[in-house]
Amino acid sequence: MSKRIESETIGNALKLLTENIGTAHAQTERLIIIGVADGGIEVARRLGHQLSELWGRKVTVGFVNALFHRDDITERSIFKAYMRTDIPESVDDATVILVDDVLFSGRTIRAALNELFDNGRPKAVELAVLCDRGHRKLPVAANYTGMTLETRRTEKVRVFLDEEAAQNDYLTVEEQ
Repeated sequence: MSKRIESETIGNALKLLTENIGTAHAQTERLIIIGVADGGIEVARRLGHQLSELWGRKVTVGFVNALFHRDDITERSIFKAYMRTDIPESVDDATVILVDDVLFSGRTIRAALNELFDNGRPKAVELAVLCDRGHRKLPVAANYTGMTLETRRTEKVRVFLDEEAAQNDYLTVEEQ
C-alpha cells in the first residue's frame, strides 16, 4: 500500500520549520544553513530563502556530501558525478543548522556531522528535518521537525521537491 502527501502539507511543514528556526535564531549573528546531499539540499535552500525574507537579511546556505563518511559505503554505489561539499563561508564559531529531508536511522546525520567537522568547528550544530519517520539506530534527534510520519521499517519514504514549482512537491511512503 502506498501513501502520498501533497504539496500543501509539505509547504506547511516548511513553514513550521521556518517559524521555529526563525524564532529561536532571530538574534543569532552567524547562522549557516547546511543541507545534507541529496535530499536536504532543496529543503535547506527553501529554509534559507524563507529565513532571509523573514529577517530581511541574507542567510548563508551550503551543503555537505557525507557519502565517504557513511558506514555502509561498501554496500552503496558511488555516484558518477560526485557532488562536493560546498559551504560558502567558514563554519568556525558559527551556529549551523544541518538540514535533511527525512530522518530515519540517524546514520546519514552521523556521517554529515563528520563531514561538517572536517570543514571546521562550529559554535553549535542543530538538526532540522522535513520529515521524521522514526526507527533510529543511533541516538539522533531533530531540534526542528516539519512533520512526523508513522512508518514501518520496511517502508521507504521519498520526498520530491520541485526546484521550479513548489505546488508540484510531494512525498510518498511505499513498501520496499
